[in-house]
Amino acid sequence: MIQRLLIANRGEIAVRVIRTCREMGIETVAVYSTADKENLHVKLADHAVCIGPPPSAKSYLVKENLIMAALKTGCQAIHPGVGFLSENADFARAVQKEGLIFIGPDPDVIDLLGDKVQARNTAKKYGLPITPGTEGAVSDPQAAIAAAEQLGFPVIIKAAAGGGGKGMRIVRSAAELPENLAIASREALANFADGTVFIERYLENPRHVELQIIADGQGTVLVLGERDCSVQKRHQKLIEESPSPGVDDDMRTRMAEGAVRMFRELKYRGAGTIEFLVSGKDFYFMEVNARVQVEHPVSEFVTGVDIIRQQILACTEGRLEIDPASVHLNGWSIECRINALSPGKVTRLDIPGGPGVRFDSFLYNGCTVPPHYDSMVAKLIVHGPSRERALARMNRALQELVIEGIKTNAAQQRWIINHSTFRSGQFGTAYYGEIEKEVEHVH
Repeated sequence: MIQRLLIANRGEIAVRVIRTCREMGIETVAVYSTADKENLHVKLADHAVCIGPPPSAKSYLVKENLIMAALKTGCQAIHPGVGFLSENADFARAVQKEGLIFIGPDPDVIDLLGDKVQARNTAKKYGLPITPGTEGAVSDPQAAIAAAEQLGFPVIIKAAAGGGGKGMRIVRSAAELPENLAIASREALANFADGTVFIERYLENPRHVELQIIADGQGTVLVLGERDCSVQKRHQKLIEESPSPGVDDDMRTRMAEGAVRMFRELKYRGAGTIEFLVSGKDFYFMEVNARVQVEHPVSEFVTGVDIIRQQILACTEGRLEIDPASVHLNGWSIECRINALSPGKVTRLDIPGGPGVRFDSFLYNGCTVPPHYDSMVAKLIVHGPSRERALARMNRALQELVIEGIKTNAAQQRWIINHSTFRSGQFGTAYYGEIEKEVEHVH
């Protein structure tokens, strides 16, 4: 067992990692920008190192500073968290070059899966269905038009690197394609330092479903059920639940079998998520996130597995504590992301409690939410024996949640989970767009 681990991240995910490390007897080192000096993860960690000024490009994205902080504090491993450098193969290589353990897959695997074109081809190789699309990158407008016409409109332009909805454009006619191709490429370059894009047929209003995976790099692959992430605002997830209302046992089995085949052959190590688009009875591979996901708590609730613990064990000791055959889904879990709509000081924080309620956050009374980073400040997660009971519990928990001093989307989330379409379970990724005008007026 390692003795000390550096968390190359901030906020909620850093707090989450610290809590599991404490239970495992592992000391933690937090890093922080000057804007995060009073952040909860800094207060909870055993040690803390300032790595630069507020802009991410001068702090959380500076590989050398993160590695130096780990070396100077005697760490044996680095946990990258989510976002920032969590899927950066060069960072993983640099970590390993210094004799440290990277809590994630092998850098070559990160490279392979981080390129969505290569990832599609890999998924196809292992028998997973893929959405019809170009075989490789597309840059020439005329070639793009020809490809799109062959696929059939509408199509979606996607960045080959990165995620989070950046570098994506839906195109419904040939006339719109050249301009959107240029915009998507520029956006991809700005966000991921890689302007490569490709084209896929666009599925109208599919469900967005993902499988939580943990693997030990030795051939053992755990599948911790699926999550439905279809409630999205401009490709940014808002609400996740497990299991998915749109996945039956047959589809669940087929998804899992394909995922296990792929992750086993890749000798994948650590936590990861394989994402699919579901249309009717069909599902199509979308991408792999080679890291732990923000929404991992819903999978923890329905399986009872501490994903961070198993991720650390897989990457540091090449083992898991759990037999894949012992994993069973129990009940229903729902997560609402609580986003700050404005920065500022939190003057009051009332956290919901009671059975089956979990609040993952970096907030505390008197803390300051800086303007420099992702808007998500908390995750409210509930568990119940059925979807109906989980929804009742989430409604109650959102009623109890009080955050004053900053504006959040908590009231909007409560409106959504009580909306008839969401309650029915019959919705896809277009759902938020259909209700957006109503939601925006909720305060």
